[in-house]
Amino acid sequence: MASNDTKNILLVGVGGQGTILASNILSTGLISLGYDVKMSEIHGMSQRGGNVSTQIRFGSKVNSPIVGKGEADVIVAFEKMEALRWVDYLRPNGSMIVNDFVIPPLPVLTGAEIYPRGIIEELEKKAAVTVIDAGGIAESLGNAKAMNVVLLGATIKALSEKMPDSFIKVDWAGIVSSTVKAQFVELNVKALSEGMNLL
Repeated sequence: MASNDTKNILLVGVGGQGTILASNILSTGLISLGYDVKMSEIHGMSQRGGNVSTQIRFGSKVNSPIVGKGEADVIVAFEKMEALRWVDYLRPNGSMIVNDFVIPPLPVLTGAEIYPRGIIEELEKKAAVTVIDAGGIAESLGNAKAMNVVLLGATIKALSEKMPDSFIKVDWAGIVSSTVKAQFVELNVKALSEGMNLL
């Protein structure tokens, strides 16, 4: 691989959505393929529903874990307004995977602000957007909290189109199984599969 082959993925969401778990699984899979992987996390009062972002950079040699504006190849948004907040970080011709899910931030809950309408339409003016009802799929599996792994599965499938064949052949289900608590393994493996079959 060339030295300038670094890819940048940004996962953004709200505290409690499992953004970091999904990022850890993705990073583990990339490391297993021999990539140099750097991951950084930013928490904005994540325990209270604040925004959370995880930046993953991988390639032959990665020096910095930070993704700057206009540099992300893929942005995965676990919540719609977070997609709008981070869209400027997407590079030209980059793509977005957006969970069609709303978690009103505190200013909206208190009535100080109004949750914006037409977010998906606004995003589509700026990028190639794939919208996924990860929450609905997770609920159909019996636990809405598994939406993060549904999104992870969709992300893996989307990335596989731009990656060597070895990427999709990683034992992603095995990584999920070894990462989540034992009682949630079956649920999350199903969620991963559902996400990978969406695209």
